[in-house]
Amino acid sequence: MMRRPPMHNDKKKVSKDAYSKLFKSLKPYLIPILVSMIFVITSVVISILAPQYLKDLTNEIQSGSATGNINIDKVWEIATIMIVMYSINALTAFLSGLIMTIVTQKYGYNLRKDISNKINRMPLSYFDSHQYGDTLSRVTNDVDTITQSLQQSITMLLQSIVMLVGVLIAMFISNWIMALTVLATLPLAILQTIFITKLAIPHFKERQKNTGKVNAIVEENFTGSIIIKLFNSEKRREKEFTEANEKLHTAMIKAQIFGGMMMPIMTFISYFAYAAVCVVGGLLMAYDMGITFGMISAFLVYVNLFQSPLSQLAQSMNTVQMAAAASDRVFELLDEKEEINEDNKEYLLLKEGNEIQGKVEFKNVKFGYNENKVIIPNFSATIEPGMKVAIVGPTGAGKTTIVNLLMRFYEIQGGDILIDGISIKDMSRREIRDIFGMVLQDSWIFDGTIKDNIVYSKENVSKEVLDKALKDASLYHYVNTLEKKENTHINGENSLSQGQRQLVTIARAFVENAPLMILDEATSNVDTRTEIQIQNAMDNLTKGRTSFVIAHRLSTIKNADLILVMKDGNIIEHGNHNELMAQNGFYNSLYNSQFQEEME
Repeated sequence: MMRRPPMHNDKKKVSKDAYSKLFKSLKPYLIPILVSMIFVITSVVISILAPQYLKDLTNEIQSGSATGNINIDKVWEIATIMIVMYSINALTAFLSGLIMTIVTQKYGYNLRKDISNKINRMPLSYFDSHQYGDTLSRVTNDVDTITQSLQQSITMLLQSIVMLVGVLIAMFISNWIMALTVLATLPLAILQTIFITKLAIPHFKERQKNTGKVNAIVEENFTGSIIIKLFNSEKRREKEFTEANEKLHTAMIKAQIFGGMMMPIMTFISYFAYAAVCVVGGLLMAYDMGITFGMISAFLVYVNLFQSPLSQLAQSMNTVQMAAAASDRVFELLDEKEEINEDNKEYLLLKEGNEIQGKVEFKNVKFGYNENKVIIPNFSATIEPGMKVAIVGPTGAGKTTIVNLLMRFYEIQGGDILIDGISIKDMSRREIRDIFGMVLQDSWIFDGTIKDNIVYSKENVSKEVLDKALKDASLYHYVNTLEKKENTHINGENSLSQGQRQLVTIARAFVENAPLMILDEATSNVDTRTEIQIQNAMDNLTKGRTSFVIAHRLSTIKNADLILVMKDGNIIEHGNHNELMAQNGFYNSLYNSQFQEEME
């Protein structure tokens, strides 16, 4: 394993970027934040002025106690002023917090929306290299951490900074010697804040990263629960979860320990400042240097007002670190490379007055999921309009990859693919995916009615079209046995069998009624009798349309107009079934081996 000495510097740089991006993303909310800041300043000014009245109140009571004649009217006058001031202080503090709550929740809402839009613009290659659970954690846990941290920290930061400045001014106006006494504790507070922050940040980042890993493992365990039980892999998966959970547990403890060190240290510094004020104040009174009990009382309040924002700054730095660690992951996702925006591209084939012929040409196509490992070195083929083309070959030969390139799920690295003479590079992805109807081997069903799942993105689908699709997909009888028929609610994939889910996706393709069709092992999850019915329906569906059929069971594509036999990313044989069998080559051996297996 290679060592990476710059790791510490990388983390520091990432953290700075995270802070920068986080604060930059808050610019649209600058006006309400400024309004909140005005309320904060108002609250702070009142908090700073109030000790002056406390000084007057203390001196009034002290002087009255000495003579035995306390001016109650004066005491009530000062007390009333203080009550009004603190009432305004509480109201402005509440309004400031309310505004920041609205701002942070709106920010979180927009952040989740940005992530959702981002995911729709990202290439499939991202999801090939990232766990779904980790991506989900960024959308949920990390965004929640950012909003909660900002809600706690922004107001606290503003209040603390304004309070520090205001209290310093008030203290120096009152007595500069006492002010310097309090100020002497500031370097200690700053040094411990910087020291603990540097210690805590890596652990907060580690906590967020490990949270994503735990979520990913949980998501995999839930979605693959049947396979896990089937292969008696519970202990292994439990061990993986325990290891990830222990790492998260350790990271959380370290983060909270280092983050929690700030408050106790700040409390110690506060008590040290109280003692210093009392000692210095007593000495100044002893030498008759214009210090009164009222002023010492006021300075004790000032110490609290001075140390409190320092404590709040330390605490808010803790929450800001959490926000920075979470935002680092969120903005890493938002900064991922996107597919090129093609919204401005006009449709070239699907336009009024143009009839799609369906001729598809692959010209010296080169592709690799990894740029350093090419899996399709030089693929060429010409499919005439209306042909039913079967793509066969062993696992890993590149069959599905060809379809992925045709649909522009991935971009080719060399050569070209043309539809009716037009390069797919010049066509928008939306147009290409409107041209092709597609049935995948992995069926996808969402939470909704059967009708919703079949109609999906197609608008204004009539009852006749829906019923025909159900009949063609051999679903009509099953659906009509249900109480609410096509309006029956299905709770995701668990409401239907594997075969029924496949039939729903096939019915979805019938409703789409696209000019070209792609069938990727479309009948792999249905029984033999249903397969025959669907095969007949598919023949009707593909009649007159250029269609691509990826098949492992070669008996299902005997009637294909053209069979492309692939191996290692290249076409090694082509022709119809009879021609390929007559060649007595790779296809012949492949077919006979399957036939022999079926016989056995």
